[in-house]
Amino acid sequence: MAWDDTCDFEEDELARREKGGIWVGIAAALFYPATAIGKRVYRNAERIPREGGALLLLNHVSHMDPAVDAVFVHRQKRVPRFLGKESLTRAPLFGKIFVGAGQIPVSRGSAAAGDSLKAAHQALADGKVVVIYPEGTITKDPDGWPKKPFTGAARLALETDVPVIPIARWGTNHIFNGYTKKFTPFPRKKITHLVGEPMDLSAYKDGSTRSASKLREVTDLMMTEITALLAEIRQEEPPAKKPEDDA
Repeated sequence: MAWDDTCDFEEDELARREKGGIWVGIAAALFYPATAIGKRVYRNAERIPREGGALLLLNHVSHMDPAVDAVFVHRQKRVPRFLGKESLTRAPLFGKIFVGAGQIPVSRGSAAAGDSLKAAHQALADGKVVVIYPEGTITKDPDGWPKKPFTGAARLALETDVPVIPIARWGTNHIFNGYTKKFTPFPRKKITHLVGEPMDLSAYKDGSTRSASKLREVTDLMMTEITALLAEIRQEEPPAKKPEDDA
């Protein structure tokens, strides 16, 4: 089922939205107008649980993605918790919103790096929706296909018992291209989210969930699912090999 921005929620549906507090309200007040420059198309959005914990996995093609994805999740009456670079907490205004709205800073390469996964575990245990980009950063592929991902999302998925849902999003790169840094808001462009079926990872949960080979296998499976959804949106065949640039 598809949803686009010509549809409106009824007032009683809005009343049942997950409550997020004042900082989530401020973020919504900023992000909804800012992301309205693109025409939203949501496909299979009903697959996102309306209550309880869930781990959402998305591809990453533009610096617009977090704002657009936050609005997408919020429109499903859930409050997203993103794993984002720790440096975002020090950004003027946005840093206060990031912390106040309960987002999860990641201190990559430091002794505190594991704290982000612990915080994400706790958020999922508390019935929250956690959003993660397995690639870690914007793809460097000029055609926008996903690059080789990190294994943190796989570890989180294997160590929790919540739905793990792959999602592809396409179109933000046509507004603000993460590869060329070109901003082209007009003419208005379509931004599509396509939500996949929850992944069945039960076969991988026996034994150690920290085995490097197992984490890599699950990570690659995740990105295969996301890439297939992206190919469906684009109506194109993905390349046989992912871009290997992890920068």
